[in-house]
Amino acid sequence: MNCEVCQLKELELEHFEIREVLRCLLHTIVFHRALGLVRPKDVDLELFDVTYVQCGEAELEKKIDEKIEQFVCWVEKHPNKKSQICLSFYELKNKQASWFSNKIERLYWEQWYINLNVAQHPKVHSSKYHHSKVGDPGEGTLEDRNARSAALEASLREVLFQIIKFVNEKKDHVPPIPNLEGAVSFPYEITIPSSSDSAFGMDMIKRMLQTGHPTMLS
Repeated sequence: MNCEVCQLKELELEHFEIREVLRCLLHTIVFHRALGLVRPKDVDLELFDVTYVQCGEAELEKKIDEKIEQFVCWVEKHPNKKSQICLSFYELKNKQASWFSNKIERLYWEQWYINLNVAQHPKVHSSKYHHSKVGDPGEGTLEDRNARSAALEASLREVLFQIIKFVNEKKDHVPPIPNLEGAVSFPYEITIPSSSDSAFGMDMIKRMLQTGHPTMLS
């Protein structure tokens, strides 16, 4: 099966921006691949003048938030490292049983790589109107922070357009819709870096070879 891969443009951001940026990107990707029954819900970001759409499914929101929290913990333990999150869609196929495998295997048909470069600054609680919040003087001038925030907002918009462009152009590889309940028609998983420095790539290879009954997010 042909597995399409989309490498999203790297975003430079600070620790306090991780959650909003990841919610925006992950929900946008899932929404555009959710071919089931959805109840679209517009969400306005608090830190940026950006609006994105969620599927309106509480369980999906909960699972994405749980994975984001795991990623935030990883960032705190691995400062000054570029990081990558992978959102994969797959389908399940029956496979002839053998002594080393189960009867069900995952066939990945699309993978999205979200690339982040988290700057190691103290946390700052901000709002959409950055000029109304003054951070620690050691973090740079207010003008510098506003300029950096504006640059990130522009980059975030660019990545959102990159997502939309990809889903509009790449359609032939999408498999037939399975009979699954819920908004998201296809099984998927979100993979974050492992605890060791070099384990992320190996973890992805293991997942590509993995067989067995999957969970929706693992």
